[in-house]
Amino acid sequence: MDVKSQISNLQEEQLPVPKQQLKGWRHFLGLYAGEHVAASEFVFGATFVALGASMTDILLGLLIGNILAVLSWTFITTPIAVDTRLSMYTYLHKIAGDSMTKLYNWANVIIFTVISAAMITVSATAVRFALNIPAQLNWYPTDPWFVLVVLTVGIIVVLVATYGFNAVSNFSRICAPWLFVMFISGPLVLIPALSNSVLGYPVLTGWSDFMQIGSTSIWTGLDPSGKPGIGLIEVAGFAWAANTITHFGLIDMALLRYAKKRSYGLCTAAGMLFGHYIAWISAGIMGAGTALLVQKSITELDPGDVAFQALGLSGLVIVIVAGWTTANANLYRAGLAAQAVFKQYSRNITTLMVGIVTVIIACFPFVFTKLLPLLTYAGLLVVPVGAIVFAEHFIFPRIGLTRYWVSYRKLTHSTPAVSAWGLGLLFGFGLNVINVMPFYYLFLPTWIFTIVVYSLLSRAYGANERYEKEAAEMARFEREVEKHQEEQARINPEIEPESSSFSNVLKSIAYASLGITVALAVNTMFFSSDMAEYAQNRDLFYKFGFACTVVYFVSAYWAMKRQKAQALQLAEEV
Repeated sequence: MDVKSQISNLQEEQLPVPKQQLKGWRHFLGLYAGEHVAASEFVFGATFVALGASMTDILLGLLIGNILAVLSWTFITTPIAVDTRLSMYTYLHKIAGDSMTKLYNWANVIIFTVISAAMITVSATAVRFALNIPAQLNWYPTDPWFVLVVLTVGIIVVLVATYGFNAVSNFSRICAPWLFVMFISGPLVLIPALSNSVLGYPVLTGWSDFMQIGSTSIWTGLDPSGKPGIGLIEVAGFAWAANTITHFGLIDMALLRYAKKRSYGLCTAAGMLFGHYIAWISAGIMGAGTALLVQKSITELDPGDVAFQALGLSGLVIVIVAGWTTANANLYRAGLAAQAVFKQYSRNITTLMVGIVTVIIACFPFVFTKLLPLLTYAGLLVVPVGAIVFAEHFIFPRIGLTRYWVSYRKLTHSTPAVSAWGLGLLFGFGLNVINVMPFYYLFLPTWIFTIVVYSLLSRAYGANERYEKEAAEMARFEREVEKHQEEQARINPEIEPESSSFSNVLKSIAYASLGITVALAVNTMFFSSDMAEYAQNRDLFYKFGFACTVVYFVSAYWAMKRQKAQALQLAEEV
């Protein structure tokens, strides 16, 4: 088979990203800001309060952990993604063959199924609250109506992920600015209640007031049983480990392969610092404020309770929308991974099958109450695979081993890769069993251990040999791929339509509604001289804030639909 035939037989996802599809830094700022301000932030924010972190540990620990996460994306994930322009799945197949890729896809099916289930459960808490169904505080469901709600929400999510993912993906993009405004507004609305409870007056007079409120009523340094909670090192570790799936585990190669430069990995700060850092702190404040208002422990609250008390009807919308969009994206990923395993079925069928399992898991509340540990352990599951890719890409050329040696030998099974992954898992989870270190840092020694094992095994199995002829053939194939993509770009040029005047008006209305929402929240926090005036201002925010939510989504979605219609019209004209 000639090179052109080989290229035509490959799917677009299996080829490097063409130059004309590379994105600028603004794209990645928006992408990460949108993806990392989600329903899970309600869970994480309340988790740190329940774990008994102190305020200083939260402010510093979350900052340190999230900066470490940004650096991990910047110096580990992005360089490999930019060098290869391949997704993790394609690159892994290139260096480890079919058997390793199938195992890895199974791991992703499990991980993304659990994450999707957690987000469905989070969305269901908003509906549960609206229907006055009791909060589910056990690991199993205690109310049949809650199960019915989960099944209803879950079926919608599964059907949309199966047949309408593009629409949800587009809708998710316009959610990011609104979600950010909601996470900013919630604490502004609830801080006066906390201030009055702690200080005796609703309006803060300075930073010292905020620190006193936080230390006394939110992050007290004690867990609900009154025992000392987690400290700075633990908080930083949680924040860093929460995303090991995507940076050390290299899942985000799929996104960052579109980056024009390696430095664009720093754009992940939009998700970590503006998303996780601010959103987790905001969620903690909202959780503590809600606990005060309803006279319950924060461990007795779920996201529906918290969001409604902070944001009114907009709070129920944020829980449903954030959970829905996050669940759809992850269920879509799980369906793709499953389809790679069961090649005889379409992606729609595999997504439907995975979705059924997901909805069943979502009926059990433990999937969202234990989300942070689950994500940490999920990261530990895939970090050894990221270590194998890192070793092959960066370490091998420096120690005299040949990159892509499995492809050069046309092997379908890589014993070094499969063995290194298995040994890495035994090592990591073994450390957890003997409890030699906090579990959220286990990914670091596991990553290093796997790199060493894989490098030694690969040397023994043939990576130390030279494959000059095969390397030349691969280089020629890559040049032909580049020529093919350039030719396709000339035939089908990408055209970005200019926004019409009416579309610009719609966008202006959308962003004005967000500005009004923030102004109402600021009015509630800084212009409530007493609790009677606070109640009036809070009710004003609830009423008009929800109206602004409706206006934002109508105008933003309308503008997006018009722009897509213009793009389609231009494409037809070309």
